[in-house]
Amino acid sequence: MTPPWIIYCDGSAVPNPGRMGLGAVLVAPDGTRHVLSMATDARGCNNEAEARALMVALQDAQARGAQALQIYSDSSLLVAQLGAGDEPPVLRLAALYEEARALLATFTQTSLHWIPRHRNGEADALARAALGLLPKRLVKSPKKGRR
Repeated sequence: MTPPWIIYCDGSAVPNPGRMGLGAVLVAPDGTRHVLSMATDARGCNNEAEARALMVALQDAQARGAQALQIYSDSSLLVAQLGAGDEPPVLRLAALYEEARALLATFTQTSLHWIPRHRNGEADALARAALGLLPKRLVKSPKKGRR
């Protein structure tokens, strides 16, 4: 079995809907890292930006000869729509998700996983940077004292 490439992807839309920024980090089996950060000419919502970020990452992985992928996204909708679940389709985005499914099918093995936003910070920062925005600052909630 071919060792998998690891992909972290994220998309931003500012305002939502608005300009879309796409970000991804690809890690080859040997540990080599490749980053993608780009803005699109099209306007769309955050969910469209998430799907487009994944597709750009898949195209880049394909061009680099990747065959197996482990993909991580903080978009629960993206993971639900492209996973093996029985989620009802989001009709407005159905064609985009079909295009993503077709790209996923070109690889010998893929797995798609949801991760919390704080574990996807680099891809988020790349998507925001494509729009000329600074990375989001994580706000920690104050700890509650014991009583």
